[in-house]
Amino acid sequence: MSKILTVSPSPHIHSSDSTRKIMLRVVYAMIPAMLWSVFVFGFDAARVTLIAIAACLAFEFLIQKYLLKVKPAITDGSALVTGILLAFNVPANLPWWIIIIGAFAAIGFGKMSFGGLGSNIFNPALVGRVFLLISFPVQMTSWPVTQQSGVDAVTGATPLGIIKEALNNGVAVSEIASKLPVPKDLLLGNIGGSLGEISALLLILGGIYMLITKVITWHIPVAVIGSAALLSGIFWMVNPELYINPVYHILSGGMMLGAIYMATDMVSSPMTPKSQIIYGAGIGVLTILIRLFGAYPEGISFAILIMNALVPLLNRYIKPRRFGEVKKQPAKA
Repeated sequence: MSKILTVSPSPHIHSSDSTRKIMLRVVYAMIPAMLWSVFVFGFDAARVTLIAIAACLAFEFLIQKYLLKVKPAITDGSALVTGILLAFNVPANLPWWIIIIGAFAAIGFGKMSFGGLGSNIFNPALVGRVFLLISFPVQMTSWPVTQQSGVDAVTGATPLGIIKEALNNGVAVSEIASKLPVPKDLLLGNIGGSLGEISALLLILGGIYMLITKVITWHIPVAVIGSAALLSGIFWMVNPELYINPVYHILSGGMMLGAIYMATDMVSSPMTPKSQIIYGAGIGVLTILIRLFGAYPEGISFAILIMNALVPLLNRYIKPRRFGEVKKQPAKA
């Protein structure tokens, strides 16, 4: 029977959409942010993106063909999406060989070591990003100044980095307010950072497109952003001189990128709406706790990976009612 039937991992959803169609819609959603990164950072942004895509496609092909001994399926678009998301999670000045190492970690460790698409429990792009962050912390946290500054060779800190450094040195939020970009700049993308985190507005527009085309549902993004806003807002109200307001937490860093494009990964996220809300809320809370009390100014990558590990438990214990279930009748007196 095993030679006749192929049983794939859940979720099992009946749809006319193919994996390729779904992945291409994700790519279409990321194109505006991708083009904006090229406008902001110039050729380096295109260089990082092309290298990441080519390396992810190459590693997936080689591993499938020579290690897993299966027919390569790089045309399904999943490696393409991983490559773009990996590029979105690194700075534009990252050396080419580090990008290739990150692609190998994403495809080799994060995806193919579990058996390939549909079997991985962690988001592959985030596996690559965290691997690089731990292995090459200096290169991964050296941010190029945008072309609008006119000084391409100089590196600058991200808004979250400025806040983290100042607060660690005992400087109050009110004293560094003038050094921080205004919310409008965070929304439009007139800031430094990783390629895919510099324009919250374009990421949101891409997310709306994915909602309309039913690539994602609202549950995870709303739960991530809502829980992060709520927790950061509580800390801000308690002590606004020690904690930045929730608008900054939502619009800066990788919050939008993580909530809309990576936490919603179909393979590594839960299946039911209730479990998705719990999953998203966990990501939002962990992200804020890491940002406020952890060693890194950003925390959403770690938060998503931690909650990825809990997805099997959520799927196991939070299930929809089975078809044909008979309600228990009260005992007759």
